[in-house]
Amino acid sequence: MDSQVLVDEAIEALQSKIDDTAIIACSGGIDSSVAAVLAHRAVGSLLHCVYVDTGFMRKGETDEVRKMFEDMGITLQVVDASDRFFSNLEGVMDPEEKRKVIGEQFIRVFEEEQEKCGAKFLVQGTIAPDWIESGGGQRDVIKSHHNVGGLPEDVDLVIVEPLREFYKDEVRQIARQLGIKSSERQPFPGPGLAVRVLGQLTRSRVEACREACHIVETRLREASENGLCDLPWQYFAALLPVRSVGVHGDTRVHGETVVVRAVTSLDGMSARYSEIPHDVLTLISTEITNSLKGQVNRVVYDITHKPPGTIEWE
Repeated sequence: MDSQVLVDEAIEALQSKIDDTAIIACSGGIDSSVAAVLAHRAVGSLLHCVYVDTGFMRKGETDEVRKMFEDMGITLQVVDASDRFFSNLEGVMDPEEKRKVIGEQFIRVFEEEQEKCGAKFLVQGTIAPDWIESGGGQRDVIKSHHNVGGLPEDVDLVIVEPLREFYKDEVRQIARQLGIKSSERQPFPGPGLAVRVLGQLTRSRVEACREACHIVETRLREASENGLCDLPWQYFAALLPVRSVGVHGDTRVHGETVVVRAVTSLDGMSARYSEIPHDVLTLISTEITNSLKGQVNRVVYDITHKPPGTIEWE
């Protein structure tokens, strides 16, 4: 279907559903950005866009998102809730529980923002893979998405999901039509680095993962620009709670493990691992272990397709 038709239909649907103040979480990712722009075009000043800094965002992400929305003429309220998220996730190890805690805290933050603006509607960037993977009916739960399986039952907002029936490639098509800068941006999970740090969520472990992700993203973009490989559909690093023996100089140390993940995909429902040149992987490994010396001493590359694995590790 023509992308302009998709845009027009989505705006009309939003206008028919929203007749009062609405609020949306804008992470800067393609899904929430598309939902925000569509809703803003549909209801204008009735929409309040909120960016929650959970403490699990990528390096420099908050400033980038603020600038992107400013350039689109959309007012963005930035809320620093990192202390709140870390506090509520202390001791939480299970990935499904992490997602549920994050989902609930997201809603609680928005309830507070709702009181300020009087919002009656919650617009979300949920897309088809989110609710498919979150299970329900006869579908197995692959992983709960924070905006689906992670939502608490006592949400005091009417939820509106303009992208619910679309897949990632269709959302990108709409984003290009809307002129959104993040249309080619790689996917980033709603819970952020919280599901890329396996095990205990401490600020130091999250910071290590943030730095490792930044290195992977930077080096793979450079490799693509230099014609060494195609830019993967999604590429990142995850920190594993696996400690092993390493050596720094003449000193024997124990450090954690970083796994590098890069895949090619169309819509995220299936994926194949990307064949990254060994020279590029060597560069990434060396930079990660040098930057995180004393904390990370081993880097591995994930060569699992989806299925049987998922793209993210949690």
